[in-house]
Amino acid sequence: MTTRIAMWSGPRNLSTAMMRSFENRADCSVVDEPLYAAYLAATGLDHPGRDEVIASQPTDAAAVLADLASGGVATPVQYQKHMTHHLLPAMDRSALGSLTHAFLVRDPERVLTSYAKVREEPTLEDLGLPQQLEIFESYGGPVVDAADVLRDPHGTLGLLCAELGIEFDDAMLSWPAGPRETDGVWAPHWYAGVEASTGFAAYSPGSGDPLPDHLVPLLERCQPYYDALAPYRLRPEETR
Repeated sequence: MTTRIAMWSGPRNLSTAMMRSFENRADCSVVDEPLYAAYLAATGLDHPGRDEVIASQPTDAAAVLADLASGGVATPVQYQKHMTHHLLPAMDRSALGSLTHAFLVRDPERVLTSYAKVREEPTLEDLGLPQQLEIFESYGGPVVDAADVLRDPHGTLGLLCAELGIEFDDAMLSWPAGPRETDGVWAPHWYAGVEASTGFAAYSPGSGDPLPDHLVPLLERCQPYYDALAPYRLRPEETR
């Protein structure tokens, strides 16, 4: 029986590196943002490579989710990298109950500082925090913080795997550089950093670039959602 992991994350949350980590397991296949085309088709938003994305995936969200829940999988583990904001309120969620859910969170100040480099005026909905909390409250599942993954990849991923009912594999700690055939067609716009990586970057306690002043009100709106999820995060002893 396949363990189908739906990992729910917002943008700029270490989500692609986590996908690389799971894909480096011999027993795991990955699916990259399977609801992206359905999200763009439904919202009409103009994202980089929009037409390519829509052409590359089905736009029927119910059919996509049904396949993710019960379609054929050739490996014992399937890792589904989901962006929380792609799951729109009108989408039929009946298939989600049979998936094994997990959640990747990150300090919203760091998320905003990073996201502002590619989009100057992000919105709360772009960041997916309300949606992430709603999905967590509906289905539950383990929570990991990107900072804990960077501080202690072995310990944090070991706890995550235990919660997911799979064995930890040391292969999750490093991977070959370069693109993957499994990457979405949007990879040229977003994945340069992870394509150059061979593992998780070292944790840096500093916040790096300062948060632009105009995003402070948005940070104040984001913080309560992160604060609601953060107490549930898995934390190895050495990261506490």
